[in-house]
Amino acid sequence: MTPFGMRLRALRAARGVTQKEMAQALRVSSAYLSALEHGKRGKPTWALIQAILNYFNLIWDDADALIKLADMSDPRVVIDTAGLSPAATLFANRLAGEIGTLTAEELDALLAVLDRRGG
Repeated sequence: MTPFGMRLRALRAARGVTQKEMAQALRVSSAYLSALEHGKRGKPTWALIQAILNYFNLIWDDADALIKLADMSDPRVVIDTAGLSPAATLFANRLAGEIGTLTAEELDALLAVLDRRGG
């Protein structure tokens, strides 16, 4: 599940809305909405993000937060290290190979490093 998918599911649950009801309102299939929530589909289109914001009547900070989550929730990330240092290429490849084995605490520590850098 992606961060965007988790938030979308939480919004639905908080409002007592089923996937089927939301999918009908957004004019997408229930299967697509389920795949989006579970991280089996890529980042949603801008039009769909806007429709979701309108569906939940999200504005200002809540809307910005959901948009940022969508931007950071692509489950098929490609890291282009062309032109970067050998250390950057090594890090990207090691991360790709080991990300599935990292603990929640290790992931949090790596995210904290990026957060301190403003990333």
